[in-house]
Order: sequence, then structure tokens, then C-alpha cells
Amino acid sequence: MTLAAVNRVLLALLGLALLAAGASVLTASGPFGGRHEPLLAPHGPGWPAPWWAVLAVLGVCVLLALWWLLSQLRRARLAAVLVDTGDGAFAVLRGRALEEAVEADVREAVEGVARCRVTLHGRRGAPALRVALELEPYAVPADVLAALAGPVLGRARTSAALAALPAEARLHVTPRRARRVT
Repeated sequence: MTLAAVNRVLLALLGLALLAAGASVLTASGPFGGRHEPLLAPHGPGWPAPWWAVLAVLGVCVLLALWWLLSQLRRARLAAVLVDTGDGAFAVLRGRALEEAVEADVREAVEGVARCRVTLHGRRGAPALRVALELEPYAVPADVLAALAGPVLGRARTSAALAALPAEARLHVTPRRARRVT
């Protein structure tokens, strides 16, 4: 499940919980005794019996909120890739260096690309690329994808000594305004 999906689910659950709480307070029914009963009346002598459950639920909510906050702060980019040197050892390739090399290769080898942005994600031993391409209006998307999947990703796999380098490409066309004729 992606981070965006988790955020949507958490917001939907929070919205439903707030809607239910608001509806029960407005109607003074459900967990409350009635309209004229105090909201936090003690249940008996000492600590009220149902409030331990409320505190447990609040504790779980705090832990889930902390987990969600930490997941928001996590880096989306892969910092380094492990490269097999062939002698049983591994070298570390900076992720940003691989991203920049692929970007430069796309700009040089693929015709019709106005801008290119590459992001490396995944695990150190199994990286993957996200490539966002902004195409010129004259560019043929099938040709751009063929050039990206063939020579560009082939050189990246070879240079990093990777068996596989999956890539996700997103194509956008550069908007051009019509010229005015005067």
C-alpha cells in the first residue's frame, strides 16, 4: 500500500469518527445517558470503569499518529545502490550519480525530450527508476519509450552491473500556444 493510499484511508477514518462523534453529541444518544446527563459522570467509586478503554484507544491513536508522522518524513529516494564487483565484494554507487547519468543520457540519446527527471527508489540490492519526461509537441511517444527502454536503460544496467533495472515512465507534452498572425 502506498503512502498516498494510507493517507487517504487515515483521513477517511478520521472523518467518519468525527462525524459519528458529532452526530452522537448533537442527538445526545448512543454512549451518553441523555440530554440532561453529565458527559463525564463517574461510573462508581474510584476510577470510572469505561474510561480505561477510552485511554487505551487514545494511546493506540497516539502510537498510530507517531507512525504516520515518521512515514511522512521518510525519504522517497534511494541514497545508494550496491554494485557487484565480481570478486565477491560490493561497491556502493551513489543514487544521485545514477539518476544524473540517466538524465544526461536521456537528453543526449532521445530526440524530442524537453525535460527529464529521474528518481531512484526501491532497495539497495534491487533499485528501480521513475522517469518523468516532458516531450516536445513533435515527439513520438512510442519512439521515446523505445529509446528509453532500449539503449538508455541498457547502459544504466550495464554501468551499475545490475541484472534488472525496472523503470516507470510518465510522459507529458509541453504545451505550446498558437502563434498570433497579425
